[in-house]
Amino acid sequence: MDKVLQRAQELKEELTDFVLDAEGELAVALETFSADQLTRSQQQNMHQRMMVVDRFIIEGEVAEQTPIDLFMQSQPKLAKADRQLLEQWRRSFVGLFAIVKILADGFELMNWTTEKHYSVKQADSQALKDMERLKEGEIILAQIAPISDTEWMFFSPWTSLGKLGKPKLAVAIGNFKDNYKNHLYSDAPDLLEEAWKSVERYHTDFVEFFGADEVTLSGYELGKKLTEFQEILTQKNFDAAGIDRSKSLEELAAEAGVSQEELDETAEAIGADPKTMSAAWKQQAANKMAAPQVELPPKLKKAEQVTALSHPRWGQMFLPNYAPLKAILEAPDPENGDVSLVQKCLKDAEMNAFVWHRLTRQYPDAMETVLQAALDRPNFKLATDLDPLLEEFDKPLDTDLPEIASVPIHLHNLFQEAVVEVNKSKSKGKTKKKKVAGFQS
Repeated sequence: MDKVLQRAQELKEELTDFVLDAEGELAVALETFSADQLTRSQQQNMHQRMMVVDRFIIEGEVAEQTPIDLFMQSQPKLAKADRQLLEQWRRSFVGLFAIVKILADGFELMNWTTEKHYSVKQADSQALKDMERLKEGEIILAQIAPISDTEWMFFSPWTSLGKLGKPKLAVAIGNFKDNYKNHLYSDAPDLLEEAWKSVERYHTDFVEFFGADEVTLSGYELGKKLTEFQEILTQKNFDAAGIDRSKSLEELAAEAGVSQEELDETAEAIGADPKTMSAAWKQQAANKMAAPQVELPPKLKKAEQVTALSHPRWGQMFLPNYAPLKAILEAPDPENGDVSLVQKCLKDAEMNAFVWHRLTRQYPDAMETVLQAALDRPNFKLATDLDPLLEEFDKPLDTDLPEIASVPIHLHNLFQEAVVEVNKSKSKGKTKKKKVAGFQS
């Protein structure tokens, strides 16, 4: 294995040099990929920049070919073992890992988003020495790649986040989801497939409840309807799991394997009914995934009108400006509509590409007229210019996994426990302040 690891490190350096020294289309693709990723990421340090190159090696594309494809084509005499390593590296991924065990030449790591374990080796002796300060329980961000059926190697520089309590770990996972969307369940295709299926199921239930995939109500009315909808979804899940919600709270708590005190505490912290909470815990024991709560964002609860949209792939959207924009498109003279509102909608991240394509299909002529006026581009044509415009306003033409998708049980539980801990800390803080109030200036 030492020889394989050493050769893997040498091959990785050769592959990296090939990409960095490239000209033409490969160089342009790297520059474009790097600019996009570094703009999205909250981190701009050297490790981050180096990881972007390593990610490009795996994720990049040049005329429907990957950098690995181009490298192998440039090396026709490459040994069979090297080609096998390169093929294995296509499974390389970025993860947020917990250090489970320290090994002589690496670590046993657990990918926090999927709970999968990996034996990961460090081929670079200096990097291994730098990692001596790491302790079990620490969280690291790294890209890893397979070198055999059971062994992996560090494929990128690593970043330690230290030992994190549940609230900070939940935040770290949230940041990871934002910055590395494609890697959320990259080593667990079954979880990814189930998450996408849950979006489809949610859409079906939404249409069944509201009678359409679009509904516009006041924020107050929509909030009430969503509460009813959540109750129906909860009951539906309980029925499917054979859970009897008519049982007493004590019985449900016992079946869920928790104390009533623990149940009440958690329910209060996340704003849930104790019976629902208990039954949900019991249901989760038999499932891989748990659905998030369906509720209107607080900032929209007092809005005059909010449109809720649902789509089997784009998920759920709550849009206060959708109905006003639609009214402009339906007006006899759309070119005289509120230009500032149209511009605001273009800048609104929630008004995604699906929303614009939907309205374009419904009001093609009016939409073209409105955008010509709002953009001061009299030659703007929907057929050729809409998608480039959406990309200009940072609206991807395809969707990542929506927020409404179900998440693995262990992540769902972590987020709930994090909320409980945060509320406990706030409660203690309030108590302490009351005790020392007389000493405050």
